[in-house]
Amino acid sequence: MKDGALYQLSLRVLPFVFVWLTRIWFSTCRITTHGQHYRDQIDASGKPAIASFWHYTILFIFYYMRKDSGVAMVSASKDGEYISRVANKLGYSTVRGSRKKGGLQAIKSLVRHMRAGQNAAIVADGSQGPARVVQAGCIVLASRAGVPVLPMLWSCNRYKRFGSWDGTVLPLPFSKIDFFYGEPLYVAPKIKSEDVEDYRLILENRLSDLYDEAWALHGKKEH
Repeated sequence: MKDGALYQLSLRVLPFVFVWLTRIWFSTCRITTHGQHYRDQIDASGKPAIASFWHYTILFIFYYMRKDSGVAMVSASKDGEYISRVANKLGYSTVRGSRKKGGLQAIKSLVRHMRAGQNAAIVADGSQGPARVVQAGCIVLASRAGVPVLPMLWSCNRYKRFGSWDGTVLPLPFSKIDFFYGEPLYVAPKIKSEDVEDYRLILENRLSDLYDEAWALHGKKEH
């Protein structure tokens, strides 16, 4: 079988199998939610928000947030196609782009979706990292769309850590998962380029503080 045909076959099969397995897999886990009042604050506003999280959390976050309609920004790479199809099967729509390829067009598309009332999801440290360093795209999106950024992440006591650049984590069956919402970040509209860095650092610090708090629950400084 040619590589192209094998890739197309894997695109059809692997996302389906992954979603089917994780529905069973994650249903065995015990989940505790922290910072629910921050989520309630967003919901009470009646307006959409941007979910922003570290890349290592993506496998469980897509599952956990599956009951929330929204649109996610996913890398335009071949690997990103798997993530996009998993997201679609969990009920999300996607736009494709990254810092190096199609990022600006993806941001414009997300703005249109959010102005139509949809929530958005964007990986804070991007599709290529560096790990746990916030990229500017999330701040630009929040400013243009006029919506807040809701930080979120999770930790757990038993997991498989993969050897990717971000150390992607998959909770093991019957593990204890602690899911965190952080304080929403409200970005001023039409900010100038020199102001983006200030907001970027605020979001990075909030996610970093959540990260430290979350993993300290399991006696760790990092995952």
